[in-house]
Amino acid sequence: MKEGTSNSPSDICSTDRDYDVLQWDAREECEVRQILDRIADKWSLLVIALLEKRTLRFTELKRNIDGISQRMLTTTLRHLERDGIIERTVYPVVPPKVDYALTPLGCTLHETIRSLVLWTEQNQADIIAARQRYDMRDVDGM
Repeated sequence: MKEGTSNSPSDICSTDRDYDVLQWDAREECEVRQILDRIADKWSLLVIALLEKRTLRFTELKRNIDGISQRMLTTTLRHLERDGIIERTVYPVVPPKVDYALTPLGCTLHETIRSLVLWTEQNQADIIAARQRYDMRDVDGM
């Protein structure tokens, strides 16, 4: 065994031995990492969750996302549109009406996000207990 490595319990979690975590490399040309960074930020997750049930206008999204600035919402929407996660529909009326909706690709992403949220809800007590054990260990000087 190489120095600095261990057979941790996580070794038994993976069923796909060909899976390469290094594909998430932070190199500039690494698309996987760029996409993960984009869709996993807190604002994108909230936008995707809100658009799961219906189309919304910009002002409705802003009103429902506590703490997001107009500039950040605009940037988030543009990035999600560029990635094909949402679609923007502009209606030729005065004043202009713009709606945002999930694309079919965005709907599949929402299913994945929902699974992550369900996992979090099911395991939150264990996570809180682990945090408390860690914090106690840190206080005790271990």
